[in-house]
Amino acid sequence: MTNKTQIEVENRLISIVKQDEQDYICLTDMVRGEEGTDHIRNWMRNRNTVEFIGLWETLNNPNFKPVEFDTFRKQAGLNSFNLTPRKWIETTGAIGLISKSGRYGGTYAHKDLAFEFGSWISPMFKLLLIKEYQRLKEIESNQYNLEWNVKRILTKTNYLIHTDAVRDCILPEKNYDKDTEWLIYAEEADLLNVALFNCTAKDWRDANVDKAKKGLNIRDFASINELVVLSNLENINSILIRNQIDKQERYRQLREIVQLQLKSLDGQDFMKALKKVSDDIYIETKKKLK
Repeated sequence: MTNKTQIEVENRLISIVKQDEQDYICLTDMVRGEEGTDHIRNWMRNRNTVEFIGLWETLNNPNFKPVEFDTFRKQAGLNSFNLTPRKWIETTGAIGLISKSGRYGGTYAHKDLAFEFGSWISPMFKLLLIKEYQRLKEIESNQYNLEWNVKRILTKTNYLIHTDAVRDCILPEKNYDKDTEWLIYAEEADLLNVALFNCTAKDWRDANVDKAKKGLNIRDFASINELVVLSNLENINSILIRNQIDKQERYRQLREIVQLQLKSLDGQDFMKALKKVSDDIYIETKKKLK
């Protein structure tokens, strides 16, 4: 359980943690200060609750044990029936509830189940909980967009360093006329484009005519992780150029760097591996690196 955040509902601070990239909301925090005891256990004794959490597990958990679930379902509602989160988890192999002790101690539930528990507390509490959760997700989304814009500015700045290295170390050697300098810049830029995007700038413009007419380019639609790697490539390539490494060897080294860095970054944060399609929309992309 990682990345603990909190929202406030009816003057209660409610913790949210990540488990396998899913949000789990603390049920213990939701009833903290409520009169009475064992609110979570009382909720789980209800037949409708057992039916609901069992159905959720059936849809989302391939390792859920249906026979054990059926036993609980038949017993639910009886005066003698008693069910705790830990008993439910250990008996059925459930993943929708988490019972933890220690730093993040308490009972946590997948957001789908937590909202249902909110209904049990009161309809108003559920609505406020959903509203605050949605507000949190909007803030997180805006943070990703802000980081994307910062990384884009960074790559543009580093591009100046990169083009200076091209001008200083390649143009004099090739001795091209000033009017054809843009060809050299384009070739070096495309060395990075192909290493990272498997596509030259011209190929992208030909395939995205409408976007190109608006002044957009392939880098405007990169993921956050791709922009991080691109920034690194620009710096590394400038060093390789100054060390007079030939273009073929530079491309080979840059390609290896792309593979290693994207694998590492994408594995750390799924959201930052999504392609940007507008100011507030990302799409999933599966890059095939050869």
